[in-house]
Amino acid sequence: MAVSIVGGGIFGVTAALELRGRGHEVVLYDPDSPHPLAASTDISKVVRADYGADEALTELGLEALDGWHRWNTEVFSRPLFHDEGFLLMTRAAMEPGGFEHSSWTLLRDRCGLRRLSTHPRWQNVADGYFNPRGGWAESGEVVRQLLAACLDAGVVVRPQVADPQTIIGPCVVAAGAWTHRLLPVLADRLRAVGQPVLHFQPSDPARWRAPKFPTWAHDISKTGWYGFPANAEGLVKIAHHGLGTEVDPAGERPLPEGTHARFRAFLSENLPDLAEAPIVFERLCLYSDSFDGDFFIDRVPDRRDLFVAAGGSGHGFKFAPVLGRLVADLVEGGAPHPRFAWRELGDRKTEEARSEV
Repeated sequence: MAVSIVGGGIFGVTAALELRGRGHEVVLYDPDSPHPLAASTDISKVVRADYGADEALTELGLEALDGWHRWNTEVFSRPLFHDEGFLLMTRAAMEPGGFEHSSWTLLRDRCGLRRLSTHPRWQNVADGYFNPRGGWAESGEVVRQLLAACLDAGVVVRPQVADPQTIIGPCVVAAGAWTHRLLPVLADRLRAVGQPVLHFQPSDPARWRAPKFPTWAHDISKTGWYGFPANAEGLVKIAHHGLGTEVDPAGERPLPEGTHARFRAFLSENLPDLAEAPIVFERLCLYSDSFDGDFFIDRVPDRRDLFVAAGGSGHGFKFAPVLGRLVADLVEGGAPHPRFAWRELGDRKTEEARSEV
């Protein structure tokens, strides 16, 4: 079977690699993969299985973690997933029903979590835990190397924009924040939302590297703040996982007014040693935001050969090692994952770690 895929971000390249591995002819359309403005194109993404009380995403996250380890040895030219752990902190005691407490309850025995009440780098920490199963992936490089693996496997990459409505045969639309433009039927269920990301250059990067300073979330479901250890270039990335700003994916992407001051205020209060570090890069990371925080991986209704794989909603990248399977099973006639099946517009919500500020 010949399959076309529109979009070369993390949903598209994983689907292409999996389908090609199953013996299908695959053509991947993307004008510039990895696209410099794609959500995947950055220095890092969090890899975690911590999903509050959400058992389905927790299980999928644990499966993905196994896949990241496998890719480190079988696909990547060097390890791109850094399994240095994930630190979750709260400003008050963890309480039943809260994101961190629910995550702790589900994963404590399975992952060997360690409870904490302080951290040497942090202020305003009352409770939390360290999960040794988690960390971060070099996201832009992951996409580049997966694309190279696709080419080595025989995937045909065409650097052009393709209209999925005119493609003959099975077609998967995996265009990230542009998906609802290519599939207007999803315009009420997907939207492009920008979240600010800043890279800081501390004077002594060694102080900010794991294991002393691991990937972290600081009361994330209430505040939205998360970040990473210094990478090989000494850059410390800090970002916000909240309401964000609805944007035109094809338009300009200025940071919201006051972004720098907002980040500096957070650092001054919680990581004062990093508060004056120079900002060397900034961007809006565009989410393909679904109305309920779940992905859309399913057949488009009334279209036998048209599929969608999008709606990452700011937490899709970590599932990369399982995304290709979910798409390929579907294209080969299988049923969609029940969480990601086609659905009509309903109440707006997000995954549990995302804040409302």
